[in-house]
Amino acid sequence: MSGHSKWATTKHKKAANDAKRGKLFARLIKNIEVAARSGGGDPAGNPTLYDAIQKAKKNSVPADNIDRAVKRGSGEGADAVNYEAITYEGYASGGVAVLIECLTDNRNRAASEVRVALTRNGGRLADPGSVAYMFSRTGVVEVPKSDGLSEDDVLMAVLDAGAEEVEDYDEIFEITCAASDVVAVRTALQEAGIDYNSAEVQFLPSMKVTVDKEGAEKVMKVLDALDDLDDVQEVYSNVDIPDEVMEELEA
Repeated sequence: MSGHSKWATTKHKKAANDAKRGKLFARLIKNIEVAARSGGGDPAGNPTLYDAIQKAKKNSVPADNIDRAVKRGSGEGADAVNYEAITYEGYASGGVAVLIECLTDNRNRAASEVRVALTRNGGRLADPGSVAYMFSRTGVVEVPKSDGLSEDDVLMAVLDAGAEEVEDYDEIFEITCAASDVVAVRTALQEAGIDYNSAEVQFLPSMKVTVDKEGAEKVMKVLDALDDLDDVQEVYSNVDIPDEVMEELEA
């Protein structure tokens, strides 16, 4: 589950620490394969592959798995699979918009599973274009907090590289920029000696729908069902769960 919220960072953390680790590994490996296939197997000349590998390493994916994924993607592996990127649009309950990114080797299976996950949990599939306009492609770079590193330090390092904003969340600083500036921002951090967790293009909502506790529970049920699908890589929504509601849910 990705998105511009404190809840999103909680979801990322949860995914890395519970039974979803295996599913997370599979998604990260799939990203590496697709990046290698589209831009070549050399990370030095393929920024998308470089960042996919970086994210996999940060999530403790074994080096052997990463190497095999690069080889499969660049055509050296005998077990290579051709994945197709498909984006579905839908709604959770309460009019919350949902954007679902899939990488699949079976378009019919992916469409069916996404539709079922939505309808069984109070959501519905939407026509192409009816939801996508509410989101914009945005560069997002996550920097882990460390001793002595301030928000101003991060901002000064990336300002000239095209960074638009730095947000302070629980355990990370989140930098947003134009989608085309992701590599420049990531490079500026590296040159400043600042570590980063991930650098990628995400879909961030231009308008949000605020929900109460009951609404949040219904929306999270839909998002979790989608997130559990093997073909789903990322799920974006425009839900806004206030801190006090999130505290109620966690309690």
